[in-house]
Amino acid sequence: MLRAELDAIDLKILRELQEDGRITNVDLAERVGISAPPCLRRVRKLEEAGIIRGYRALLNGPALGYDLVAFCMVGLKHQAEADLKAFAARTRDWPMVRDAWMVSGDSDYLLHCVAENLAAFQDFVLERLTATDNVDTVRTMLTIRKVKETVPVRL
Repeated sequence: MLRAELDAIDLKILRELQEDGRITNVDLAERVGISAPPCLRRVRKLEEAGIIRGYRALLNGPALGYDLVAFCMVGLKHQAEADLKAFAARTRDWPMVRDAWMVSGDSDYLLHCVAENLAAFQDFVLERLTATDNVDTVRTMLTIRKVKETVPVRL
């Protein structure tokens, strides 16, 4: 399903679900101005098309003991496709890495890391990340505070 195939009702459904993923189908239908059965069919169609990838709760990391957020810019020694894929696969095995992007510029990857504390993050960087085959450089940035969080995709 392409964006061109989404009509105004589909876009309203997506906006509402981004704001409240736990909304009932009846309430969602009411908010977007259609009855419940076609609303549910539209939601299922958006899910099947992969436009809605899933539903999840947003948790408060510091309240759960994850006080440190950092970003790591990683440069690889070799950038052949197999090397890039191998590093990307490796990031999936590191629970501390919450998001990873292949990037252009001075680095090859940008990693979003969340740790319990500075010592745990340092252990990860020194014992796991920099020790990984093909890693050439690692530059880290510790965050001070989050000043903006925008989850929804702008529609």
